[in-house]
Amino acid sequence: MLSRTANHLYWMARYIERAENMARILDVTANMALVPNAALSEAALWQPALEISGNAESFQERFSDFTASNVIHFLAMDPENPSSIYSALYSARENARAVRVAMTSETWENINALWLEFSQFEGKDLALDGLREFCDWVKARSHLFRGVSFGTMLRDDAFQFLRLGTFIERADNTARLLDVKYHLLLPKEEEVGGGVDYYEWSAVLRSVSAFQAYQKVFNDTIQPWRVAELLVLRKDMPRSLHACFTEITAILENLTTGRHVECRRIAGEINASLQYGRMDHIFQNGLHEFLTEFIECNNQLGAEIQNSFLNIHAA
Repeated sequence: MLSRTANHLYWMARYIERAENMARILDVTANMALVPNAALSEAALWQPALEISGNAESFQERFSDFTASNVIHFLAMDPENPSSIYSALYSARENARAVRVAMTSETWENINALWLEFSQFEGKDLALDGLREFCDWVKARSHLFRGVSFGTMLRDDAFQFLRLGTFIERADNTARLLDVKYHLLLPKEEEVGGGVDYYEWSAVLRSVSAFQAYQKVFNDTIQPWRVAELLVLRKDMPRSLHACFTEITAILENLTTGRHVECRRIAGEINASLQYGRMDHIFQNGLHEFLTEFIECNNQLGAEIQNSFLNIHAA
C-alpha cells in the first residue's frame, strides 16, 4: 500500500491510544488527590502526570504553578499542547479524514462522531466539575473505535498499520507510567507498605485496567515488584510491555514477509528480552534503568518503522 496511507493510519491509531492514555493518567491522578496525605502538596500530586507524558518542560514554559487546574487544562483541552487530549483527537480525525477510503465506513463514522461529540466538553473547567465523566468518555470512545475497526476492517496492510500504531503507543505509555511511579513517586522507607503506598499502587493498576487481573494472578496484597512483573513480563496482561511486543513482532513479520528489515530486528530483540527476562535480574540491575532503556529502544523502533514503511516517498 502507499506509504502515505500507511502513515495516516499508523498515526491515527497512535493518537487515539495517546488520548486514552492521557485520560487514564488524569483520572488516576485526580483519584490520588482525594487521598489524605499531608506530606504531598498539590504540585507534588500533579507534576508526575506531566512527567509521565513527557510534558513537564513545555508546561513550565507557559505556567508557573503545578496546580490541578493548570495541569488538567494543559493535558486535556490545550490546543497548543501537541500531546493534549484535544490535540490527539483532532490529529486522529485529520489523519482519518485523509484516508477515508482505506478504512470501513463504520470506522470513519465512529472517529468523526468522536470528534464532533468532543465539543460538548469545550469551554468547561474540568478541574471544578466533570473530569471523571470526561475521562470515562474518552476511554469509552477509544474502546469503541478499536472495537469497530477490529470488527469491520479487512485483515490487510491497512489493518496491520493501525494495530502497529496502537501497540507502539501503548508500550511507551505503560513504561512511562511504571517508571514515574518507581523513580519519582517512590515513598520514603517508612511509608512503604503503608495505606497511602497501597492506594498508589492500586491506582497504578487501575490506570491500566489491571487491578482485577492482579488479584486473579497473584491472589495476594499488592506488592510493588509484583505490579512491575505484571506490567512488564506477563504476556497475558493486555497492556504489559511483553503483550505489546508480542503483537508488534507478529505484525512486523506480516508486513515484511520474511525480508530483513531493521525495525523487525529491533522488535525481535526487545521481545526476546521480555520473553526471557526475569524480574529479579531486572530489579538487581535497576528497574528505572531497564524502563529508561526500553523507552529509548521503543522510540528507536518507532523511528525505524517510519523510515522503513512510512516515508511518503517510499513504495
